[in-house]
Amino acid sequence: MLAVPPRIEVVRRPIETQRLVLVPIETSDSADLWSAVQSSRSELEPWLPWVPFNADQDASYRYADASAQDWDNARACRFGIRDKKGRKLYGVVGLEAFAHLHQSVELGYWLRTDATGHGYMTEAARAIVGWAFTVLHAHRVRVAAATDNRASLAVIGRLGFRFEGIARQAERCHGRWLDHAVFGMLATDARA
Repeated sequence: MLAVPPRIEVVRRPIETQRLVLVPIETSDSADLWSAVQSSRSELEPWLPWVPFNADQDASYRYADASAQDWDNARACRFGIRDKKGRKLYGVVGLEAFAHLHQSVELGYWLRTDATGHGYMTEAARAIVGWAFTVLHAHRVRVAAATDNRASLAVIGRLGFRFEGIARQAERCHGRWLDHAVFGMLATDARA
């Protein structure tokens, strides 16, 4: 079984990296989430099917509330990626689709446009993957990205995931079908 710590415990002692603080998503994050999505909508929409549905700040509030509930019910753990110095929200990194029996989770992430190109996502995702294995006691972490989403595929490559195959037309996004490159990492694999 996955060992999901209480959300309040991780809020009090967030995950820290060299430049970032990763804190569980709370309803108090809704305005920052709305701002991050709104400022990056044109870059996020081609890859993330939920972006058009995030149409107002209430939608961001509902997402934040659902994220807290998902954590509390051991379904997913989503973190806001914040700058260590100014606490600006750069994006979200999370573990989704918990399969407790199989000790398996899926990595997901997005970054606001003005935070791309600085290695923040690689830094945040590396910390969360490590957390998945050491704290959650996951045996397997899966991640997928559209086959033409070069930025996301580069992050996955830097993290050391192994390519497992192509899921044809895995997702309908922005009026088109996306093939997904699927990757996995096991607790027993060497990590980058």
